[in-house]
Amino acid sequence: MKNKNAALDVKGIILLIILCASWGLNQVAIKVAIQDIPPIIQAGIRSIGSAILVLIWMKLCSIPVLTKDKSLFWGILAGLLFSAEFIFIYWGLNFTNASRAVIFINTSPFAVAIGAQFFIPGENINKSQAIGLCLAFIGILIAFNESINLPTKQMLIGDIMLTIAAIIWGATTVLIKASPLAVIAPSKTLLYQLAVSAVVLPIVSIIFREPQIETLSILTFGSIFYQIFWIAFITYIAWFWLISNYAVSRLASFTFLTPIFGVIAGALFLNEQITIYLLCALFLVGSGIYLVNRPENP
Repeated sequence: MKNKNAALDVKGIILLIILCASWGLNQVAIKVAIQDIPPIIQAGIRSIGSAILVLIWMKLCSIPVLTKDKSLFWGILAGLLFSAEFIFIYWGLNFTNASRAVIFINTSPFAVAIGAQFFIPGENINKSQAIGLCLAFIGILIAFNESINLPTKQMLIGDIMLTIAAIIWGATTVLIKASPLAVIAPSKTLLYQLAVSAVVLPIVSIIFREPQIETLSILTFGSIFYQIFWIAFITYIAWFWLISNYAVSRLASFTFLTPIFGVIAGALFLNEQITIYLLCALFLVGSGIYLVNRPENP
């Protein structure tokens, strides 16, 4: 195992780019599957499948699941936030484009940066982070300006939902960092989130009276497999490996690539229009993500 403060080498950079591209494509996969599977139950299916895979992986790696580490309450709370986040993500994609969604959802680092000031001791926003927050805020205003000026408000509704999801994602991250979840195995923290949402999301789907699944095309099946196996299992485990082998600050500064890949994927696979407003928002939000996550003394 490398030193956790090690600089990124070629292998680490390639793996990180693959992960960012995968996460960028995830919104496209959700959008594709919504044609056959209603959004909330789709999120529930993802959580159920991924929870089973993570549990199996933990057993194979002899990572304890049931231990007295005082994390149960915090794990359930994180799971409830995780459930709310994905309700807004999957439901919001009913209204807005995947290329726009990936920009909004990836504003979560800014919610983390702000929330950390209040709940994580020693966390202070430096000058570059403040500039990054300002750039991202301007980018979001530009993106919202476009949806507000459209003839219908459907896209605006989706944009707002994805923004709420990003805030909840940021709140979940702060909760994990500021609670006993910060010192337990990352896979157990992930299992908490997946297991709780695997129970909550199907119940919410019933309450919302989502229509039953009638057809399941090969493309939809592939999308669900991609979300369950590749995104919520393989890429998360790969991320844990990166965290344990390289400096987290250097890994985080690469996350600006995710919205870039997401916008490209939306254009290539869904024929979504890339407007000048979207490009400006992408540039500003991407730059902001980089500045917020960049090491203070690179």
